[in-house]
Formats: sequence, structure tokens, C-alpha cells
Amino acid sequence: MSISRQNLTIVVVTFKSEAVIHQCIKSIDNQIKIIVIENSNNQEFKKNIEKKYDNVDCILSFENLGMGKANNLGISLAKTDYVLILNPDVILDEFTIEELLLASKKINDFAILAPISNNKEYPNYKLDNEKNSFSTKDLPFEVKSIDGYAMLFNKKKLNLITNSNDQNYFDENFFMYLENDDLCKRIKDNNEKIIIVPSSKINHLGAKAVDSKYENEVELSRNWHWVWSKFYF
Repeated sequence: MSISRQNLTIVVVTFKSEAVIHQCIKSIDNQIKIIVIENSNNQEFKKNIEKKYDNVDCILSFENLGMGKANNLGISLAKTDYVLILNPDVILDEFTIEELLLASKKINDFAILAPISNNKEYPNYKLDNEKNSFSTKDLPFEVKSIDGYAMLFNKKKLNLITNSNDQNYFDENFFMYLENDDLCKRIKDNNEKIIIVPSSKINHLGAKAVDSKYENEVELSRNWHWVWSKFYF
């Protein structure tokens, strides 16, 4: 079940993300196809990003769909068996992709693979407390859930889990927050594997996906959606 660069697409959902998106794209191997879903009708953003990067297609949603629905759209447009979703404020290390490819050759079965955050104070995963989920942190280990800012999907496996002919992997009732926890719960309920690859590292800037000049507006939106998503989950 190994992954190749030719059978991998990266999906990045953006919204007022001009300040960080270029760092993200530049950290990605230019042999890999990238689909940017811009949650607006910003034609100038689309024009600039597609002109600057040959491996990027930018799709305008013409409205703010939220994270889950926009990611579903990007995944549905990907022609590859594997899709890595990233937030625009994620920067890959030099060997992030290579280590994921190598790990996929050794792991027999997985629904999701994920790199590990290089910020040890804020791990991007939760362990299953009911069992010992790993034997050594130097090797890939199974987890209960992972944060949504970096998740590599095995589409064939997820199609079976979600019974999703339309590839709506994320529950679109979540606009923002906890859509990843919901998906991970469904995966684990189906006894499928979510695996962290600790040799594959990323830098997540954290809450930097939207330009800082919209900070007050975004903070109010985050507070509202967090409470609603928590209740719905």
C-alpha cells in the first residue's frame, strides 16, 4: 500500500491566507500536485497563485464553505488514491513527504497517516489510553485521533469506512473545529488505523491561517464555531 509522488495530491483550504500560503507551498515538493480551495471569490488570489506555481490549481468556492466542506471539495477533485490535507499555516520539513512515502511501504494497512508536529508542547495527536499505542517513539505508532491540519488519507480505505460515493469524508455540519475528531472516531469505530510517522515532521504556525489584520473578526467566529461544534460533536 505504498504511496508515490505521482499518486499523491495535496489539498490546502485557504481564506484570507495570503500571508502564509506561499511558505506552505514552497515547502512542498514541486513534483506533487496541489489543489488550493480558496473559500471566497478572490479572482486575484487565484490568478497570482496559479501564475507563480506550475503544480497548483486554485479553485474558488465563491463563498466560505468552512473547513470540512472545502476539504471534501478538494478531495473530490483529486485524481490520486492518496490525499494529504494541510492548513495553509503548515510548513513541511525537507524530508516530510519522503518519510511518509517510506513509511507507507512498511505499513500494511492504514486509513490515515500523519506527520508529527515539531512542537512537543502541542502534540498533533491523542493516544488511546486503553492500550499501549506504540512501542518506541522512533517508529510509526497508532493513535486515537490527529489534528486536522495535516492528515494523509487513503481514499480507497476511507470510501469503505464512510460509505461515501460522493467522497464527503468530513461531516459538513461542522463548519470549523472537531470535524477531524468526528472523522477519526468513525475510523476507529470501524477498527481501522490512524498512524503517526514521527520521522516525518512539520511546523504548524498555529492560528496563522488567516491574515492577522482580520484577528478580531476571526476570534469572534472561532469562539462561536468552537461552542457549536463541541455541542454537535
